[in-house]
Amino acid sequence: MIKMVAAFLSFLAFLPFAIAQEVPSVPSLLDGLAARDDLNALKTVVIARGGKVVAERGYRGHTPRESTNIKSASKAIVSALVGIAIHKGLLEGPDQKIAPILKSELPASPDPRINDITIGNLLSMQAGLGRMSGPNYGRWVSSRNWVRFALAQPFDDEPGGRMLYSTASTHLLSAILTKVGGKSTLALAREWLGPVEGFRIGAWERDPQGIYLGGNQMAMSAHSLLAFGELYRNRGRTAEGRQIVPEDWIDLSWQARTNSRFSGDAYGYGWFGRQIGGEDVYFAWGYGGQMLYIVPSLQLTVVMTSAESGPSARNGYRDALHGVMADIVRTVRAS
Repeated sequence: MIKMVAAFLSFLAFLPFAIAQEVPSVPSLLDGLAARDDLNALKTVVIARGGKVVAERGYRGHTPRESTNIKSASKAIVSALVGIAIHKGLLEGPDQKIAPILKSELPASPDPRINDITIGNLLSMQAGLGRMSGPNYGRWVSSRNWVRFALAQPFDDEPGGRMLYSTASTHLLSAILTKVGGKSTLALAREWLGPVEGFRIGAWERDPQGIYLGGNQMAMSAHSLLAFGELYRNRGRTAEGRQIVPEDWIDLSWQARTNSRFSGDAYGYGWFGRQIGGEDVYFAWGYGGQMLYIVPSLQLTVVMTSAESGPSARNGYRDALHGVMADIVRTVRAS
């Protein structure tokens, strides 16, 4: 009887090791992505847990340290700058009306509803103004004054109404930050987010008036985007504990305020939200498949960069990346 008990206890001791052997490791999971035809556009993947990189890979000659255009994933960075500006007293808060700040750029005879648009409306893509993304993007960036052109658009909905995804909304935020901060948005980003180790913005497009394009055309490495994601995962604090983004701004940014009519995903202040792999995930998403995922429950931050060769939503590529993220979540949770 004693021998049987000893044998059973020995089996139980071996069991966790045996189970672990059956679970694929995160590095091996990333190795397998190189052979997938549906991921030909994938350039890099970097995975951090609890503040430490546990795996990273570059594909087809790319590396996580090279600069890439993170496209609309930069909207999350603009949102962070707004949160910091509010904390510094440069802005009153999400309910502040934008018309007094941008008074010199308003149309001669504006729609009265322009006086109702708030900072929060711009952040959540609920300004109501006609969209300057998709088919309208080209004529917008071809205009002589991007801020005036955006503010002169007819209303497609009431301020605070349905989500109308528009890069013009975050560009208006960049113009507002420039006015209240007394410096360019890039200078503010380098000053306010500079203490974050590894964070660096490279090239960034500007409009004809010199205002940096809020929410697009920002160059950054996968490692730099990961550093920004880690700041949010760590509740706005650096690894050393310095508070950079107000902690309550993290909650406000991730709070669902509307939903994308294309994907159904929740949208807050520059961040999407959905369940992936059975966990609540918050993510920034840029054209072509530039992704920053944060899974607070697993202390997990993941960056994926991709070629800018085409849209990631209509061709199913974004869903493939979500699938990779689900595999990462399951693997990390099991291990």
